[in-house]
Amino acid sequence: MSNILIIQGHPDTQENHLCHELISSYISGAEIADHSIKLYNIASIEFPLLRSKEDWEKGKEGTPENLKEIQEALIESDHIVIIYPLWLGTMPALLKGFLEQLLRPGVAITYKKGYPQGLLENKSAHIIITMGMPALVYRFFFFSHSLRNLKRNILNLVGIKNIKCTIIGSVENTDKIKQAKWFEKMKKHGKNAK
Repeated sequence: MSNILIIQGHPDTQENHLCHELISSYISGAEIADHSIKLYNIASIEFPLLRSKEDWEKGKEGTPENLKEIQEALIESDHIVIIYPLWLGTMPALLKGFLEQLLRPGVAITYKKGYPQGLLENKSAHIIITMGMPALVYRFFFFSHSLRNLKRNILNLVGIKNIKCTIIGSVENTDKIKQAKWFEKMKKHGKNAK
């Protein structure tokens, strides 16, 4: 059994998007395997953006009160799932701002002799991205740019090295058969959370 933290990164407060349906399938699989799940929809969480180095350096103490529970869930988790739609070639701005608040010094990172050291090294992660363009175009023409940045510049930096990625492309105007395959795949990922 794993403790799973799910970050629903779709910024729209209306929960009728593909990202929400995919996570519902993921949770359904995780529940079958008796994993413990904590789900946070960033669209429904109010928080300020970090605007200075000084704000960042306040670390855990500078975290807004309503995000402290999520930071504790992050620390206690074994596995982190981040799902978001690709917007303008990257993650939505709200998700980036959320991760900046969540992954503060003293929670996810520390500095030794001026060099960053991750504090989340015993965790795994699964990044799920949905997009209108075909997944192959994103992978080979755009070189999975935002996905690589999230993996290398954020998750690897905080110590997470075991990262699974799922890219779901051509999501607009897809038939029910194709969607059912995506949902079944998410259910399997939920069962096998690592």
